[in-house]
Amino acid sequence: MTYVALAASIIVILDRITKFLVFRIFIEGQSVPVIQKAFHLTLVLNTGAAFGILKNRNEFFIVSSCVVAALIVAYVLFTKCKDAMILAALGLILGGDIGNLIDRVLFGYIIDFLDFRVWPVFNIADCAITLGSLLLIFRLFSKERCCTQ
Repeated sequence: MTYVALAASIIVILDRITKFLVFRIFIEGQSVPVIQKAFHLTLVLNTGAAFGILKNRNEFFIVSSCVVAALIVAYVLFTKCKDAMILAALGLILGGDIGNLIDRVLFGYIIDFLDFRVWPVFNIADCAITLGSLLLIFRLFSKERCCTQ
């Protein structure tokens, strides 16, 4: 559980700091180019899920996030998985889940700000969830046996 908790904690801290700074500096909809026409910092207050789908379903997302967090913690506590990649992936997913959950509980929306202009605006928590999911999929489909005891 230590590696999962460490990874999750790092993600939550990075996510909270970056969202705090962007929220304090920008007004909603404000966009500042970092790399012209390629990467901007844009404050978006997202009441939905990825790509803005299922807007204004905050209660659903809060419950879903709590279930995901509980499942990850239960898996880590009650299995003997020592696979570093799986544990890192679960830590990233858990950290991202908690980061976005904090936004939903405190504000009723998620603070997004990373804007690559060809993709919907997202945040550090979303990056962690995506990276963790990709690592988990990669590891589960690799030829080596995972979660050996």
